[in-house]
Amino acid sequence: MRSIQLRPEYTIVMKYDIQPNVQEAYYRYIMGEFIPTLQTMGIFMYRAWEIVYGEYPERQIEFITEIQDIRPVVEGTHFIELEDRLKNFTENYTRRITRYSGTFQL
Repeated sequence: MRSIQLRPEYTIVMKYDIQPNVQEAYYRYIMGEFIPTLQTMGIFMYRAWEIVYGEYPERQIEFITEIQDIRPVVEGTHFIELEDRLKNFTENYTRRITRYSGTFQL
């Protein structure tokens, strides 16, 4: 597998809990469609965290992108459809976009 060299501009941070009894379908969607489709859009998975302590959502997934203006992408129909399907598997979903800093973001 070849490595990808990026100069990230933005980080997209998604936090959520996986709904009970949909874990297998969730993983099939995330690994088989969500992540690969975002990659074709120029958005790459950077880190994934499982948070097992405290009052935080159990998952935090971070994506990075070199796209100079991310708003049209995340407000576009294709991204919204992907995100809506992800929401079908999750609870307590939040998403935020920040300038890339390279550090863990709560």
